[in-house]
Amino acid sequence: MKTVQPVQSFDKIKLLADSRRMDILRLLMASPATLTLLARTLKQSPAWIRHHILALESAGLIEVGETRRTGKVTEKFYRAKADALLLQEIILPKTKKPAIIFSGSHDIAIEDIAENLSRHVNLFSIPVGSLDGLVNLRQGICQISGAHLLDENGEYNTPFVRRLFPDREVEIITLAYRTQGLILANGNPKGIKKVADIANHNVRFVNRNRGSGTRLWVDIQFKKLGIPFEEVNGYETVVKTHKEAASLIEAGKADAAIGLQAAAHKYELDFLPLFEERYDFVLPNDQEKNLNPLLEYIQTADFRNTLNSLTGYNTTHSGEQVAI
Repeated sequence: MKTVQPVQSFDKIKLLADSRRMDILRLLMASPATLTLLARTLKQSPAWIRHHILALESAGLIEVGETRRTGKVTEKFYRAKADALLLQEIILPKTKKPAIIFSGSHDIAIEDIAENLSRHVNLFSIPVGSLDGLVNLRQGICQISGAHLLDENGEYNTPFVRRLFPDREVEIITLAYRTQGLILANGNPKGIKKVADIANHNVRFVNRNRGSGTRLWVDIQFKKLGIPFEEVNGYETVVKTHKEAASLIEAGKADAAIGLQAAAHKYELDFLPLFEERYDFVLPNDQEKNLNPLLEYIQTADFRNTLNSLTGYNTTHSGEQVAI
């Protein structure tokens, strides 16, 4: 099977922004070719092709795969080093403060962390959900991730981290335990009392994005209850954060969601608690030095006081390292 290799070097991405070099590279991904063959295919001179070949070769994107001699003529067959490429680069502001990129499940407390660390670091967020956040961490797109993934054996996060990072040393540090449940319109006019009531045709549900810990929990519950996804009014209505879900309900655009008690409290909505979950930070050991300001802050009394002010947060184990 052919593989896709990521390109994270800005210089390489800039080089491939030239459509002429991209055309040459794509041809060499398909099959090896000589300067003459490439010139004939692209209807350009061999000298024009050679100029771009040298640039691609110096960037390590192509190589000479074979040299053939026919009489007095020696021809080099160039080939791409990768079967396909994934171009990815995050453009960050140029400041004296170091940048930390967080990717994972949305949590209200992270907004407070970013504000309190703003004098020391720039904390950027890519809210994609727990599972995709761990994938981004694996791919080097971020330095720290946040997750609340429950596996079939009732264990949070560690089974997923073991599977995704079998060859890397990572740490899991608990941010907090959080209460999740049914976020409902003020006064609960639809009389929703349990998860099964979401399937009533007159209830407008708002769901979370695929890969989020909340979405995985919701899907498991619907399957246990024998509720087909297509019968849930609003199953395909998706938001990325707990606050977005609560805001839709507050605006009268939805009747119910599964989300944080803190989000329901912020928007003065009704809430029925369903379960308490553990939310963890996941970070590679080699990023610990860069993340020291964040790791030190979550150990402070000020941070615990902030978390305790959020409805539905339990800080008993905040800052503790979880054995993998």
